[in-house]
Amino acid sequence: MLCALGVAAPLMLSSLVLHLARAALHPGCLKVSDILSCSNLGLEQVPKQLPATAATLDFNHNHLVRLEEGSFAGLPHLVTLRLAHNQLSDLSPGTFRNTSSLRHLDLSSNQLYKVDNFYFQELAGMEELLLFNNHIVRVESNALISLVNLRKAYLSHNRLTDFPFFSIQEHSHPFLVTLDLSSNRMPKLPLEDIAALPVSVQSGLFLHNNSLICECAMYVMFKRWEQKGFNSVKDYREEHTCLVYGEPRASVQFLEHTRFFENCSIKLPGLLVETESTLQVYAGESALLECQTSLKGRHLTFQWVSPHQEFIVPPGNNNTMRMYANGSLEILATRVEDSGVYWCMVLDRQQSRNETREVNVTVIMRHHEVEPFNTGFTTLLGCVVSLVLVLMYLYLTPCRCWCRKQAPPATPSPANECSAQSSILTPTPPATTEGPGRKVSNNKHVVFLEPIKEAQNGRPRDALASEHPKLHALRSDADSVTSVFSDTTIVP
Repeated sequence: MLCALGVAAPLMLSSLVLHLARAALHPGCLKVSDILSCSNLGLEQVPKQLPATAATLDFNHNHLVRLEEGSFAGLPHLVTLRLAHNQLSDLSPGTFRNTSSLRHLDLSSNQLYKVDNFYFQELAGMEELLLFNNHIVRVESNALISLVNLRKAYLSHNRLTDFPFFSIQEHSHPFLVTLDLSSNRMPKLPLEDIAALPVSVQSGLFLHNNSLICECAMYVMFKRWEQKGFNSVKDYREEHTCLVYGEPRASVQFLEHTRFFENCSIKLPGLLVETESTLQVYAGESALLECQTSLKGRHLTFQWVSPHQEFIVPPGNNNTMRMYANGSLEILATRVEDSGVYWCMVLDRQQSRNETREVNVTVIMRHHEVEPFNTGFTTLLGCVVSLVLVLMYLYLTPCRCWCRKQAPPATPSPANECSAQSSILTPTPPATTEGPGRKVSNNKHVVFLEPIKEAQNGRPRDALASEHPKLHALRSDADSVTSVFSDTTIVP
């Protein structure tokens, strides 16, 4: 009995706590597994009692004005917190106390006007921070210093006129690959501080749609980024504008219209200078990328970043890449889409030192040479063509007059029986003196020769024709056809 009571007491207590927590929640909140959604309910403050098992809290589209100290304490599994589209203008110290497990924080579309040093100092595990579409005019120099695991930070569509780039270093933010500062009001950029940023940060630094004043140094930096194929420039090429002489109405798309910078030859010392190497490989072959570094010791940590902003750590990714203990990266079977710039980051946490190396990989398709024609094949082809031509000559030759079917003559006739020869190839026929009785007309293009009266079997042809008039008509028709269509002269 006592044992049963000992087991039932904790169950009753946890049930009571759960009941009180549900009673403290707004009735419109939706609890699904480890997700609590209280969006678009007109809430003016965060509920006091939140389920301890919650991993995702959604308070978007409410009327939250202030967050109290420890508003999210006691939530050891909290990973994602969404507070977008509220009316938050400031954060109290200790707002995120005891929420070290938080990875994604969305404070976008609020009314924050600054980012203080203490805002995120408890969020060492933060990976993604969304602060876009606020009224932020200033970011304190140490506001992001404690976010050592930060990968992406979005501060676009604010009112920033500058940013503490010097606070972003390889040893302080080794995983940062995206820093969005676009659509702000920055007139000038600290180019030397930007040049000191890790290459992985430079490739993901978005600065388009600012109020930049046109300068050669600024143009050289962005042009260099474009040549390197950085997505921050390539994907927003037309939105990179600057003001000529600082005149707001003289905005120029300086990557599209380069004539304004034809005389620029300035190069800042150390600007975008990185140790880099180039590697060319045929598609399908393996490629070994060396991560050369001057750092020594047993406490080195190696990490690669692919052209697609993918982090690669030992032992590799997706069975396509293999990473070794010395930091080398092997691409097992290269593809054309594997081309691009790979960054190797070496970190010595013991001495707080780091280095970055860049390897530009180009994957080339192998072009197979076209083999010349085989001699036997060409001989066979020539024979076939010759045979076809011979057959065409034999069976497709136009039929001449001699192959036409003619009515058989009534009686055999001599070989020189054909008469009435004609010529239509010459305008004036040649003089003819063959035989008596031939009459030639010099004013005709076609010459008709009168038939010669010959005897056949002792009888004149005229007499034979008078006896057989049909035979005479048939001979006249045959002679006429021969005269017109014959291409050789028949000598009687």
